[in-house]
Amino acid sequence: MITIQPKKGNLLIAEPAIIGDISFNRSIVLLADHSSEGSVGFILNKPLEYNINDLVPEVEASFRVYNGGPVEQDNLYFIHKVPDLIPDSVEISLGVYWGGDFNKVAELIATGNIKEHDIRFFLGYSGWESNQLEDELKSNSWVVTENIYKNQIIEKDYESFWKEKMLEFGDEYSIWSNAPENPNYN
Repeated sequence: MITIQPKKGNLLIAEPAIIGDISFNRSIVLLADHSSEGSVGFILNKPLEYNINDLVPEVEASFRVYNGGPVEQDNLYFIHKVPDLIPDSVEISLGVYWGGDFNKVAELIATGNIKEHDIRFFLGYSGWESNQLEDELKSNSWVVTENIYKNQIIEKDYESFWKEKMLEFGDEYSIWSNAPENPNYN
């Protein structure tokens, strides 16, 4: 598969060969930052059994929380598409923003000014040290693609996302779209 060079805002699609990697098997990661010093991203398609109210009781909402990756899983992170409402947000790219004033987020949720399709919460993040991601790309662990969804990525259906990408890639990837996640179930 021909892949593009990683940059902030791109998607990392886990190759089918990552089977057995608990954190990244069938993952789609949004790169929130990428430089010579390393990379940071959030897994978009690994929902947890929690909602935001389970983790932050004063936020009375049932917005789903996702596993952002294996690093700092005791910390809550978020991406969103409403920078005009959330101060101190940092643009990732294409209208997707990272972080900002969490107290303001809680207030906006309480008043109904932020809906679940505007924001996605994560426990933890995915991180790579300098050259680590490049090494994983050389070993064919990931396919790098542009984020064609722009800020609509936040509301993308997590259940079919990886399968969708396998079908888009065609050829040898199509067969993986219907393979069981655990090959022992085959």
